[in-house]
Amino acid sequence: MGTDAMLQLTMLLLTLALFFGMLNFPKKALTKLRSRGRTTALSNRHFVQGAQLLARARSARNRTTSINLAKDAVFEADKALSLDPKDAASLILKALALDLMGHKSSALRSLDAALSPPAVKSLSEREKGDALFKRAELHVAVNKRRRLDSAVEDLVAAVRLSSDNAKAYCLLGQCYEMKGMSDEARKAFDQALRVDPGSPAARQGLDRLAHPPSG
Repeated sequence: MGTDAMLQLTMLLLTLALFFGMLNFPKKALTKLRSRGRTTALSNRHFVQGAQLLARARSARNRTTSINLAKDAVFEADKALSLDPKDAASLILKALALDLMGHKSSALRSLDAALSPPAVKSLSEREKGDALFKRAELHVAVNKRRRLDSAVEDLVAAVRLSSDNAKAYCLLGQCYEMKGMSDEARKAFDQALRVDPGSPAARQGLDRLAHPPSG
């Protein structure tokens, strides 16, 4: 399988990682409702509804149904943001729903906002690492050649914040591979295997580096 095809497959699988990690957001937010105002409580309610809609969109077998559910998730995220514009969780939710709809540039802008002050202050290190990983995915998807350096920068930060993210190491390895940085790519794939010895993407990456195409 070629590098581009492998990258596309990897990104499809890795998109799920941030979403499942994001499911912790509602629990954390709801535990704070006693000490926070009604506006924030309403924002959290819209966020939870949006997260549920996104989960249904991802599991829907019909593409049209999936898109419609994702649109509803964006609507709920926008409602949450109208009440709490600095909520990074809602910005991430919106980015994931937009990405599912195929609006990658818009998803990237939403993630940029989530990772910028003051919104980013609401994220834990792990959550920030996951968001950086997702943004790197989008950088590559939108224009992998022009945005490759930005993707590498995000991925280096992502694995520093969440060092057990094997998928982030794999994508970092693929980015280094596309940049012609074989030694760095090999190190990233090796680290992915240390975290997840069963990672097929890491093994395939190392195999490509060991057996480069001739000609």
